[in-house]
Amino acid sequence: MASLRLATLAIHGSSLRDAHGSPNTPIYNTTTFAFDSTAALLDVIEGRRKGALYTRYGQNPTLFALEDTLAALEGAEAALAFASGMAASAALFLALGRGGIVCVGDAYGGTLELLGAQLPQLGITTRLLLRSELDRLDAVLAEGAGLVFFETPSNPRLELFDIAEVAAVAHAHGALVAVDNTFASPVNQRPLELGADIAMHSATKYLGGHSDLTAGALMGSRALLHQVAGWRKNLGSVLAPETAALLSRSLRTLPVRVQRHNASAQFVAEAMARHPRVARVFYPGLADAADHALATTQMHGYGGMLSIELHGSGADATRVADRLRLFALAPSLGGVESLVTQPCTTSHRDLSAAERARRGIADAMLRLSIGLEDPADLVADLEQALRPGGASAARR
Repeated sequence: MASLRLATLAIHGSSLRDAHGSPNTPIYNTTTFAFDSTAALLDVIEGRRKGALYTRYGQNPTLFALEDTLAALEGAEAALAFASGMAASAALFLALGRGGIVCVGDAYGGTLELLGAQLPQLGITTRLLLRSELDRLDAVLAEGAGLVFFETPSNPRLELFDIAEVAAVAHAHGALVAVDNTFASPVNQRPLELGADIAMHSATKYLGGHSDLTAGALMGSRALLHQVAGWRKNLGSVLAPETAALLSRSLRTLPVRVQRHNASAQFVAEAMARHPRVARVFYPGLADAADHALATTQMHGYGGMLSIELHGSGADATRVADRLRLFALAPSLGGVESLVTQPCTTSHRDLSAAERARRGIADAMLRLSIGLEDPADLVADLEQALRPGGASAARR
C-alpha cells in the first residue's frame, strides 16, 4: 500500500472486504462479538490476533476498515477514530501530555479552553506560546514538557509553522510532537513525513466533508496509539459504526474535493485582497503572505480556509456576515457548502477580548470556509455584502 498515491489510498486504503464481494465494509451495528472458544477470545484480548470483540473498545470491523484508510492517508502505522475532534485531542493530551504540554500559536477555541483552563485542574502543566514566542520553545522545553502541540495552518489566522523545525527542537528535549492537520487535510500536508509523531484531525471537517457527521482521528505509530487507546476505551469516546461507515464513504472523494477547495479558496482570496473594504487577507496561497514560502515547500495545496479582516469594527463585520446569501452563517468548516463565522462570536468567543487582541484575532475578522460552489458566485456574494450601507438582507 505504501507505494500507492493518495487518491488510490483514499479508495483502497483498507483491505477489509465484505464476504459477499461488496467493495464497502458493512455497518456492523454490533455491540459484542462471539467466539468459538476461550482460546480464540484470549487471542484477541491479549493481542495475538486482530479481531472484533467489543465496539466500545474500538474492536469492530467497520472501525477497523475506517482506521486502515485513515492511517494510509497520513502514511501512519495506525489510526484511532473518535466521536469528535475534541475527543481525539482530549485522549491525546491525557495519554501523552501528563508530563506537560506546550501549545504553540493559535488553536481552536475549545482546544485552548481545554489546555488553558481544564487540564490544569487535573494537575497537567500547560504552556501557551504565541507564534511570536516560538523562539522561547527551546527554553520552555528545557524546563520540562513531554508534548508539543500546534495547528498548521492555524485557526483562524492561517499561520504556518515549520513542522520539521519544531519537531527537531522538541525531539532534542525528548518531547513528542502532535500536529492538528484539520485545516490542511492529508491531501495538502502530511505531518508525519515532516517529523511529527502524531497527526490529529477533526474529521467532522474535510475528512467528512459534507457537514453530516461528527468525528475525530489520531494517526501515528502503533506504540504511541496503543497508549491512547485505553483512554478512548474507558472514556467511552469511540466512534459509532454508523458514523464510521459514513466517514469511510466520504474519504473516497477527499482528494478531488480538497483540490477543488484549494482552487476556489485561491480565487476568493485573490479577489478579497483587491477589495477596498478588506484590510487584510489571511491565506498562505497569496504571494505576499508571510508564510507563503513555507507553504510552497511544506504543503501540496493551500487549503479551503481563509480569513479576512475588514476596515472597520466588529459591528461592520457582523453586518457583512448577515448580508451574505450563499455563505451559511454557521460554525464548522470543510463541507461542500461555504460557511462564514465571526471568530469573536463563535470559535473563539470563550476567549477574553484581551486574549483575542493579544492573539491578533480582531472583532472585524470573518473566517470563510470555501465550499464547492462556483467561486465566481462566492466572490459576487461577498462583493454585494461588502457594499457600504444597506440593511441586512434576509437569507435564503
